[in-house]
Amino acid sequence: MPRPFSSFLRLALFALCLIALRFVYINVSPLSPSLTRPPPRATIMPPPPPPHSSGPLRLAVLEADTPQPQTRARIGNYTAVFTQLFQGACDISTPPKKLADELTISGHGIVDDLHAYPSLDNVDAILISGSRHNSFDNDPWILKLVEYTKAALATNRVRIIGVCFGHQILSRALGCKVGRNAKGWEVAVTTVDLTPKGKKVFGLEKMRIHQMHTDIVADFPADAIPLGGNDNCSVQAMYSPGKYIAVQGHPEFTKDIVTEILFNRHTVGVFTDELYNDGMSRVADEHDGFVIARSFLKFLRD
Repeated sequence: MPRPFSSFLRLALFALCLIALRFVYINVSPLSPSLTRPPPRATIMPPPPPPHSSGPLRLAVLEADTPQPQTRARIGNYTAVFTQLFQGACDISTPPKKLADELTISGHGIVDDLHAYPSLDNVDAILISGSRHNSFDNDPWILKLVEYTKAALATNRVRIIGVCFGHQILSRALGCKVGRNAKGWEVAVTTVDLTPKGKKVFGLEKMRIHQMHTDIVADFPADAIPLGGNDNCSVQAMYSPGKYIAVQGHPEFTKDIVTEILFNRHTVGVFTDELYNDGMSRVADEHDGFVIARSFLKFLRD
């Protein structure tokens, strides 16, 4: 008897097979979707561009002083003075560059505000300016600057430019001794003898640079490549590729800026007649400020 029943079973089994095949081929198995659907493709993010390769770099100028009143009225603060310097460096480049393509410059007055520092995550480089203050003092703002400089060095990313006082603060952060120069003041345009590496970095045989200091760095930091010195100060310029470059002089100073400093300090008795006259005799000499700043720009990109 039961042929019709047997035929019914065969048809039922065949129908079940078709249903199973349907789930497999259209990948909609409700029991194990992970086995029937391919996993979503992971989003592959491109690697970040090298921080110093393209686009304007974020340079924070740490203002460790304010300019003379005449300079403030004519130019502004030290961020404005350094902006003028880097504009000149762009102008003498071959071919000329646009400053806006090279740098985004921000200024931070750090003497009276311990919270003025930018986050190191938000800058590519810092420039520590000159100052009338002693780099070896332990005033709270100076100690804060030394610690911030150490933190910048520890990032292995943020590059540092040190100018005069900034050169000394950088050296102090690197463990070097800074202090008074027994030979006294060095003012106005002087000549710095460059090492072979210094000639290559600056593209000069000798460096002519405005000076305004009576403090010095005693010796080069352990990791520094010496770039130059002279009889008055043996540590005039130094360099560590990818980390820092620093000069004891002032590439940002001009004849007018230095004339104002000489006159004002002579007027209040800080500078003797002899020192004032010596400085005034060289204040209008040619100097390599723009060339030095052009080397700073190259350092930031290398």
